[in-house]
Amino acid sequence: MPKRPEISVVVPALNEAKYIHNLFDGLDAQEFRNFETIVVDGGSSDATREISRRRGARVVVERRKGIGRARNAGAAAAKGGLLVFLDADTKPGPALLGAYRRALGSSAVIAATGPILPLEKSNLLVRLGFLFVSVLFVKASILLNRSSVVGLNFAVRKGAFEAVHGFNPRYVTYEDWDLSLRLRKLGRIAYLDDALVWTSARRVKAWGIHGFFAFHVGNMLRYNTGREPKRHYAQIR
Repeated sequence: MPKRPEISVVVPALNEAKYIHNLFDGLDAQEFRNFETIVVDGGSSDATREISRRRGARVVVERRKGIGRARNAGAAAAKGGLLVFLDADTKPGPALLGAYRRALGSSAVIAATGPILPLEKSNLLVRLGFLFVSVLFVKASILLNRSSVVGLNFAVRKGAFEAVHGFNPRYVTYEDWDLSLRLRKLGRIAYLDDALVWTSARRVKAWGIHGFFAFHVGNMLRYNTGREPKRHYAQIR
């Protein structure tokens, strides 16, 4: 009988054939091996599903729009007691899954996150932007008990995820930070320096660093003043 996976890696994807090999290369290099990979495909017209199956992933099709819905569908199909959310254009460092497993072995920790760096060669301003958001800002939010984690590098106990009913399926944006704010009521969210990923900087490069920050700061203000987050998030392919 196959060994039940301890970790389920959940990856939403839509037309990511160009990038998803990086994800699987990173997963193949993991030091911790008892995990499954679930790719939630949003109706790709390229080879995303074929590549995913060939690389050993289980594919779930979720045609309803929204990254929150996709992540929820993957979580519902997961067999592991620990959920790790990554994006299809993201490459995990080899210590990622082991770091999450160790941290969430503590009864006080229900979720964790880590640093995010640009996958492509990027200028100093872009690199500093990534460090500011995924390290300084996220660490500060956790210290202030206003945990704001980024969903493309995030681990949570499945029981806690289900207790707060997962991602809000209405939210097209800000769904990750909304989830983390609800989770903090159940226990501690940890920041792990060795839970490192590299992710595509294509959106930052397309929008420009100032446009990227303006969008997300504006969205944060909307959410924290009781308004719904922005419902449009342009696809970058």
